Amino acid sequence: MKIYDLRSDTITRPSGEMRKAMHKAEVGDDVYGEDPTVNLLEETAAKMTGKKAALFVPSGSMGNLIPLYVQCGRGNEVILHENSHIMHYELASAATIAGVMPRPVPGDRGILTPEAIRPHLRPDIYYMARTGLIEIENTHNKEGGSCWTEDELSAIHRFAKKHGIPVHLDGARVFNAAVHTGIPVKKICSYVDTVTFCLSKGLGAPVGSLLCGDSELIDEARRIRKMLGGGMRQAGILAAAGLYALEHNIDRLREDHLNAKKLAEVLNNVSWAKIDPDSVETNILFAEIPDGKGPAVSAALKKKGVLCSGDGNRLRFVTSMEASSQDVREACDIIAALKI
Repeated sequence: MKIYDLRSDTITRPSGEMRKAMHKAEVGDDVYGEDPTVNLLEETAAKMTGKKAALFVPSGSMGNLIPLYVQCGRGNEVILHENSHIMHYELASAATIAGVMPRPVPGDRGILTPEAIRPHLRPDIYYMARTGLIEIENTHNKEGGSCWTEDELSAIHRFAKKHGIPVHLDGARVFNAAVHTGIPVKKICSYVDTVTFCLSKGLGAPVGSLLCGDSELIDEARRIRKMLGGGMRQAGILAAAGLYALEHNIDRLREDHLNAKKLAEVLNNVSWAKIDPDSVETNILFAEIPDGKGPAVSAALKKKGVLCSGDGNRLRFVTSMEASSQDVREACDIIAALKI
């Protein structure tokens, strides 16, 4: 039976050409700063995001944790969306390791506004935690791959600068956001102080993320990476995959977005799912399954070879290079024929 894996874009595997680039990679000891391929990847990431420097880290979770540690500071609060990845999927590392208190704020589509944030700023009283950081997410995973507009980014930037608060962007899928909105990644990142983006999702590399910011911050981030056990040695083999991904796999994200739209349109026409196709912006979509039938639907699809993920009656489908347009059409046929 053919398997159509739509659980996540983290399941992507390196292509043959990417593997060749990894095989040919020139390597050195990155902890000594002597891996030329890692150094090139970091320089490339800094240039693409418009930042002074970048740091190659093993995961997006570490890439988010380090700026919490460095920018926010122990005993302070980070303002973030109530459905942010940091809140739900990073093992409370903000509190347990960085010593930072998350202060969740609601917002439509995962977007924070100055009006929503303002009541959560702490007054300057000695017995209260200070607001040390604002964290935003673009695209927003738990909100269905939603993207920030430039006006929304600009509003947060102005508000944060007015109050002297740095902004960190969890940009795990920021290239998806750029492809959808037409806002260049460098422009998106100009509205934040630091950004982390993943190589191992839609871009198709096997491992790694980049944390980008000013040179002084990245110097400190390198120390914290080592403290967290993230210092890597001949990491150029992995960095070569990242370089290949940044050169070859950004524009093809459009195909993933189109495939997600196809899935949404089919799901909108079956009796057992509810979804608004117009709400689907990038490669992530959620379908609501009424009457407590979510687990039954997921199990029935799995028996037919279509894999999705989800929480109860909210099923999540994610498109990636692991599912071609033909694969998605075939999966759509299975979904359309499913009777629950």
